[in-house]
Amino acid sequence: MKINNLLIVSMLSIIASCASKEGGKDEKQLKTEKTLNKETLVATLDSIWWAEQIPIRVRDSIGRVYGYESDEFQRQDEIYHKAHDINEKKILDLLETYGWPEVTIIGEQGNLTICNVLQHSSIEVRKRFIPIMQKAVKEKGLAPRLLARAEDRLATDRGDFQIYGGQIKYYPETKSFNVWPIIDPENVDKRRAEIGLGPIADFLANRRHPLKWDLDEQIQRTAEFELEKNKKKK
Repeated sequence: MKINNLLIVSMLSIIASCASKEGGKDEKQLKTEKTLNKETLVATLDSIWWAEQIPIRVRDSIGRVYGYESDEFQRQDEIYHKAHDINEKKILDLLETYGWPEVTIIGEQGNLTICNVLQHSSIEVRKRFIPIMQKAVKEKGLAPRLLARAEDRLATDRGDFQIYGGQIKYYPETKSFNVWPIIDPENVDKRRAEIGLGPIADFLANRRHPLKWDLDEQIQRTAEFELEKNKKKK
């Protein structure tokens, strides 16, 4: 564990060093460089990727060892959110200034970085950028699967049914992970195929923490979720 921590600290130091070098430049100059210099933009997004991913991976590792409700997990979660706030500001500045970057410039990894930061942002932020993502998909600049993931994540965080089944949640009452309830689960594979996604059973089986797709179980969970939603409306 000490070796892992040293590695993490080293990587974070490298990221901080890159950020400090940028900090010495005029903000307008940086924006101009990001527009004209592909290497600068790609490098910036790469540093954001690791600044976002390392705290998450450490947090999840701690959760597996100590439990997802442990003090250790909560402390690391706070560290992650502080890092995310910085990453979010950089991504929002990029999108609000220039719109969605061309995939020919930032590549699929750049798109993934932007989407990962956005999916951890507030509901209000994500609602604001869904139309921009939809436009990017129509223009072939963003993979449909990334938009589907964003739409599912937004739906679950608003307490609604998800559409494609990509969101997995931890349920404290059972101390286990499960698929967030899906609207019309019988036809989820049809909807997934329409946007280029494979069967949900394959998706769940190939996750870092595999789950088994049980259609009967999910139909029951959807019905229970619908009943609960209707109760809240009354």
